[in-house]
Amino acid sequence: MTGNIVLAFDIYGTLLSFEAVIHEPERCLENDQARARTVSQTWRRYQLEYTWRLNSMGRYLSFLEVTKNALLHALDDTGSSLGSNEIEHLMATYNSLSPFPDVEDALSRLAASVQTTPVIFSNGTLDMVSNCIDRSTLSRHKAFFKDTVSVDEVGQYKPAPAVYKHLAERVGKDESGLKEIWLVSGNPVDVAGALNVGMNAIWVDRAQAGWVDKALPELQPTATIHHLEGIVDVLQDHL
Repeated sequence: MTGNIVLAFDIYGTLLSFEAVIHEPERCLENDQARARTVSQTWRRYQLEYTWRLNSMGRYLSFLEVTKNALLHALDDTGSSLGSNEIEHLMATYNSLSPFPDVEDALSRLAASVQTTPVIFSNGTLDMVSNCIDRSTLSRHKAFFKDTVSVDEVGQYKPAPAVYKHLAERVGKDESGLKEIWLVSGNPVDVAGALNVGMNAIWVDRAQAGWVDKALPELQPTATIHHLEGIVDVLQDHL
């Protein structure tokens, strides 16, 4: 995979939308929309928080375990009670997330116009990512992605430097080639993690909220796009 630009796509929140995770709790919580939205938002917050806490403690659980534990925490936090079947049903939503509306056209345009090596780079396990692709319209673009790189192979989570270095090794880039790797992510923590090790990073800011991350103020996205097709313009300008 040497000699060209590598596009490393985050999948959760970048290619795949969490809309199902927002709506499915309503069905399990007797259509209590307000509580369901709080559960879904808290679930996602704890899911990410747990990965950072595990990194800090030098511990590791698979993303599947993290996701379930975060759901249980979110239910407890909101005083919600669900049976084991309902919990497993909510967990299954992570295997059936749908792509954002701009994904299909963007991947088709990228395949036709810019020579890159596209890979998926995810906190999810290989099984989780594979299930998401196979059960969504991303399956039409399966051949577009040349590899799937999971942090599960490292035993740490984004934004730990080790996982980005693992990505570089997998795509055949040494330290001098880090700038040839372009992370594409809608998650600021992920963007900062890639920039921190010397990669380029395209932030997918669909909400047009602007970059406000101040963990390390000097880390700014290489480029910001509001629609995934913007990747093509960014790379054409770069090339």
